[in-house]
Amino acid sequence: MRILVLGAGALGGYFGGRLLEAGAEVAFLVRPRRRAQLEREGLVVESPYGALRRRPVPLLSPGEAAPGWDVVLLACKAYDLEDAVTAIRPAVDARTAVLPVLNGISHIDTLRQAFGSERVLGGIAKIQAALAPDGTVRHLNDWRYLTFGEMDGRMSPRVQALAEAAAGAKGMVAAAVPDIAFRMWEKLVHLGTSAVSTVLMRANVGEIVRAPGGAALLGRVLERNAAVAAANGHPMRDTFMAEYRAVFSDPASAYSASILRDLEAGGRIESDQILGFLLEAARRAGVPAELHEAAFLHAKAYEQRRDAGRLP
Repeated sequence: MRILVLGAGALGGYFGGRLLEAGAEVAFLVRPRRRAQLEREGLVVESPYGALRRRPVPLLSPGEAAPGWDVVLLACKAYDLEDAVTAIRPAVDARTAVLPVLNGISHIDTLRQAFGSERVLGGIAKIQAALAPDGTVRHLNDWRYLTFGEMDGRMSPRVQALAEAAAGAKGMVAAAVPDIAFRMWEKLVHLGTSAVSTVLMRANVGEIVRAPGGAALLGRVLERNAAVAAANGHPMRDTFMAEYRAVFSDPASAYSASILRDLEAGGRIESDQILGFLLEAARRAGVPAELHEAAFLHAKAYEQRRDAGRLP
């Protein structure tokens, strides 16, 4: 199986590296700065499941992509989707499945409009990882899950083949599933809870829980996000809710959303794709939205300060 990975940051570098390590034919489509870094240093992953160091790495720059790929794994930030579509368009032909692991839901419609519904899979990545300034991909906990499937629920030969290709990769758990649309909403419920709460409070989950009223706030956001998902036809399972009630009431937790890490680093953030999407979905569903409104406003005000060069 030939797999083209768009991006070699935290997600693309980790999952693409593990697939490459397992023997899949993988190449990374990257921007010039990251390409120069990878050519110089190689792909370096630090993980509780074993370090990975690979040099040379199969690399392509924008404009060098050509047809012939079975899967294109989109591992970019959601705000880079338009550029990603342009970059991968020359690589997508009749055999290609586009697998996005972006945060949110709305990118599915964008990709369908660009490539046709039959080309687009659903996917989620459950992992905490970060790209260090020196180019090292740092895997931060035991989450290492890549889940994907056909949006219509079919267990097609192509998703089964991808699962088989990833089966031997250490440090990742890959699964083809018949309910990927539901699972994408499930991820949005817990990611959205972390994003709304940690952006509002500028603190991780444990720090919020240890503050007066913090656990109650996290629980309130979780319940409201679950109500939004139910209004869109995807009620959350009791086991899921029990798991994440525990996650969001743990005073020892260091969990935070990547949007908070990006914000604290003074970077671009997925404000519209996560916070804005959930706010509009809550309003349409008639779910109380004042916390979503405050988080979205906070994020958009941050973007104004960042664009004006007024960050500390």
